[in-house]
Amino acid sequence: MPHTLKAIDGHEEPIEAHSIPRIFFSKVGNQKLRTAIWSGVDKGAGKRTPLLFFNGIGANLEIAQAFADTFTGRDIITFDMPGVGGSPDPTVPYRPWWVAKAAKQILLENGYELVDVLGVSWGGGPAQQFAWQNKKMTKRLILCATTTGVTMVPGKPKALMKMVSPKRYIDRDFLKKNFETLYGDAASEAGEFSINMMPPSMKGYLFQLTAMAGYSTLPFIRRIKAKTLIIMGDNDHIVPLVNGKILNTFLPRSKLRVIKGAGHLFLLTRRDETVDIIRKFFLEPEVAMPHVDAVKLPSVEESYINYQSKLAR
Repeated sequence: MPHTLKAIDGHEEPIEAHSIPRIFFSKVGNQKLRTAIWSGVDKGAGKRTPLLFFNGIGANLEIAQAFADTFTGRDIITFDMPGVGGSPDPTVPYRPWWVAKAAKQILLENGYELVDVLGVSWGGGPAQQFAWQNKKMTKRLILCATTTGVTMVPGKPKALMKMVSPKRYIDRDFLKKNFETLYGDAASEAGEFSINMMPPSMKGYLFQLTAMAGYSTLPFIRRIKAKTLIIMGDNDHIVPLVNGKILNTFLPRSKLRVIKGAGHLFLLTRRDETVDIIRKFFLEPEVAMPHVDAVKLPSVEESYINYQSKLAR
């Protein structure tokens, strides 16, 4: 383990200044899932309710690092989908109900019986599914830049066409060039996303795409009992704001917050503001939460070395 971590602008920061996850493998049936737990820090009033985090399509668990590094005070649990990050490729197709089932198993194996649940983008489907399947385990639900599934109002065609391929995870120059077209966030903020991204396998990405084929949360959404916070950006090119309004209409105990000028990745590019919105929703006591620079985790550096060596063979 290195003593320092590299920030976006290239400077080194002491590793002690950051929350580093424990990364390990969980096994659900025949599928191994790379899992991460960021250990929360007691801010003086005890550790908060743990947070289960469902990531976006193709997104490896390390992409949550900047958010987890800012949103301290609670344990944060997440895992890579099959074929994404460090999880092996899927052997059979899966659906959101399986993702929710896998999350429940991982939580119970690690001693968590009550959690807040956060889903971003693609992860909003499994987050809603988990909250419905596991009502007693779900305290509160946070949905960021997400939809009801196939019943969504689609975003801009140029953005959606680029989402079909995982090229943005493989080619950093392509990502930077198309960042604003894709997400609606400023191109200058691409580093907040790319610093910890790892390329998914093509099979893993396609299976994650097809997992949502024909899926909608509308048949059960009114039966989700958890208090829900919906956060949307009004410049999101992938998930237009109207989708947040649809969620807010159907979820019985929800409130909608809109971040002005934010694109699809506001959880990273506007994370201080997003964390403040979530903390107010949680009614947490005012505790100073200074800005933390995004840093690259050692596991990402190692994965790119392995990825490049595979390409060279």
